[in-house]
Amino acid sequence: MDIELFREYCLSLPLVTEDMPFDDTVVVFRLKGKIFACITLDKPDIVVLKCNPDRALELRDHYAAIEGAFHWNKKYWNQIRLDTDVDRPLIEELTRHAYNEVNAKLPKKDRVRQIEN
Repeated sequence: MDIELFREYCLSLPLVTEDMPFDDTVVVFRLKGKIFACITLDKPDIVVLKCNPDRALELRDHYAAIEGAFHWNKKYWNQIRLDTDVDRPLIEELTRHAYNEVNAKLPKKDRVRQIEN
């Protein structure tokens, strides 16, 4: 998977928006204003995803390509190198997980239907 396919997948999820709040190289994907994923255009082989803290640690232990995200709270954010041992189905599943993590933290009246993992 490359970052363009990743971008298309993120935008295919319900109510997702994208913007560049930090500079002209960092693209974030949001659900109802809350970030769940990020790509950096000058590092096209890395994506950043929100993650449940326990699962984040499990993933880091299991995959060489997954580590705590640089410049993000490593308790909740993983960065994934796309050119290594993480395949497209897993990246899509982790993207849905990130989306659902953000959705679960929204006020009940603002939540959308969970995306199946």
